[in-house]
Amino acid sequence: MSNAAQKRAIESYRRRLAHRGVARFEVQALETDRDLIRALARRLAEEGPGASEARAAVRRIVGDEPPNNGNILRALRRSPLVGAELAFGRPREEGRKVDL
Repeated sequence: MSNAAQKRAIESYRRRLAHRGVARFEVQALETDRDLIRALARRLAEEGPGASEARAAVRRIVGDEPPNNGNILRALRRSPLVGAELAFGRPREEGRKVDL
């Protein structure tokens, strides 16, 4: 458990970060990507051309648009089987009689 001085130090550190516009958040990723994500976060927190360049590269890769709903439906509509008039019906059978 932290003592009072440690708690005050952490609170003041986080207050200074918030004053600079830096937010703390949790990210879930593969263990092997830990150093990469930390280096990227450090670069993005900097001011200057390196941070702008990193932001632009990440935006190109990830994209600026939020994910759209209905992607599965669009993919099914693009399927080559659309309009093929396939019959998926099965003959109806009553089953077998069981003597209990």
